Amino acid sequence: MIVVTGATGNVGRPLTQALAEAGERVTAVSRHAVAMPDGVRHVAADLAELASVTPALDGAKALFLLLSGDLHAPDARPADIIGLAAASGVRRIVLLSSQGVATRPLGPSRVAMRAMEDALRESGLDWAVLRPGGFASNALAWAESVRTQRTVGAPFGDVGVPVIDPADIAEVAAACLLDDRNIGEVYELTGPEVITPRQQAEAIAAALGSPVRFHELTRDEARSVMTEFVPVELADDTLDIISAPNPAELRISPDVARVLGRAPRPFDGWVARNIAVFR
Repeated sequence: MIVVTGATGNVGRPLTQALAEAGERVTAVSRHAVAMPDGVRHVAADLAELASVTPALDGAKALFLLLSGDLHAPDARPADIIGLAAASGVRRIVLLSSQGVATRPLGPSRVAMRAMEDALRESGLDWAVLRPGGFASNALAWAESVRTQRTVGAPFGDVGVPVIDPADIAEVAAACLLDDRNIGEVYELTGPEVITPRQQAEAIAAALGSPVRFHELTRDEARSVMTEFVPVELADDTLDIISAPNPAELRISPDVARVLGRAPRPFDGWVARNIAVFR
């Protein structure tokens, strides 16, 4: 059995579907019960409360570990999940980390994630680490303003990074969970091209067949919005990257193609699959 945490999210949902379609027994973990693919067991649990996670790990051989925002807080102890998994008989963990662990190692949230990676390497388990850059699905934050006002509001409108389609992250995660050849590796995951927020708004407009106005937010405005959902440290680290990406953060990684044997999906492909949320 394979356990998928964050199973209702942009990575966890397609990963759960892919594993189920591959014939694997899957336990999907999320804070709230939702509909799951046929044959998938769901366990409502919060990774910040380890006792709630224990039932999900019963009989598991592998774990996909995605940390929610609150587990990046200074007083959190996310590495305890690794120990719990090992004690429960899990033999393989695929960790969703962050590109910033390598490119911005001194950022507060990156230090914590690096410690998580180190704990995994030292655990004695089989492991793989996925380090994606920015997610294409971050554009979902614009869905309401596009629907109601045909407007996108974002900071640093003409500064781009190679955002990754979460479906590609899910496929790489599935490959790591199922294939021994992908174990003991760190994969940097990016999209195929650098794209700015303004260009993302243009891609949404093209898919809608309707103009979408771009409104540039200040850093403080963007920070205020982000800290409603994530810790301040994580918001600041993210804003540091998207305001002035360094050469490593602008690099198009070959790792999606190396694992999957195809190029990563472009942003406009993600938009085409998700355009209904913007209508």
